[in-house]
Amino acid sequence: MKTVAGPLPFIICLSRFIPTKHNFGQKFKTNMQTRTNHEIDYHIYGEEMQYVEVELDPQETAIAEAGAFMMMDEAVQMETIFGDGRGQEKGFFGKLMSAGKRVLTGESLFMTAFTNAGQGKKRVSFASPYPGKIIPLDLLELGGKMICQKDAFLCAAKGVAVGIEFQRKLGTGLFGGEGFIMQKLEGDGMAFVHAGGHVFGRDLQPGEVLKIDTGCIVAFTPSVDYDIQFVGGIKNTLFGGEGLFFATLRGPGRVWIQTLPVSRLASRILAYGTYKRKDEGSLLGGLGNLLDGDGV
Repeated sequence: MKTVAGPLPFIICLSRFIPTKHNFGQKFKTNMQTRTNHEIDYHIYGEEMQYVEVELDPQETAIAEAGAFMMMDEAVQMETIFGDGRGQEKGFFGKLMSAGKRVLTGESLFMTAFTNAGQGKKRVSFASPYPGKIIPLDLLELGGKMICQKDAFLCAAKGVAVGIEFQRKLGTGLFGGEGFIMQKLEGDGMAFVHAGGHVFGRDLQPGEVLKIDTGCIVAFTPSVDYDIQFVGGIKNTLFGGEGLFFATLRGPGRVWIQTLPVSRLASRILAYGTYKRKDEGSLLGGLGNLLDGDGV
């Protein structure tokens, strides 16, 4: 086998936890190590508006966030459940407490379970809620736990616990952009999260620090230390336009970063719809807007 010089080894390393452009639409089998969660195979389709197709063996189940469902085969049965459907919550109040924790992260009180009740493999698909990427996370390979932004979870194999992670530092909770509560995924199955724009991963070495906009953090392994830092400087604070704080992530561990947080996208759309737009490049002004169908 020929060796290739240059950055290729880094790209190969990165592709272990981020699907590359050439992977979309291809089939992936989950790691065959011993799992307690349901084992599922999956396809990811699309470029900027993606969806994930989960392949279920008979009696296998996938759980999904309310509103993520796209389509499914006839033999797949859908059931609305409290919590994440692990069956570890005892009684009604136990299930209610589990579901209540999800509400604190901004998710729905209910989740939906999709079970293959037929013979042979069946498929169910879940779509991303806004332009961006779907990230597959094999929790077995990632140490059994991931910490994510509050609205990142899309779907997972049954048995994956969807809970909350409290920020223990006062400053991080108050000024970290995500508040005191983040989302926690635990288990040894496959989980899928969604983020905006382009998404990429980065490995941090022990002691290595990455300074990042608080809204651009998607997920990180528990070994990463998450904190916030004051931007500093009067000009930076008053006129920089980047906020007063940015996040610091200290290795070792892996982090996933998004280029377009949904809050940033929403604020731009709101600003465009709220303020009277400029008639740039138009000699006719408002009449030109009427002619091209954009209104006045």
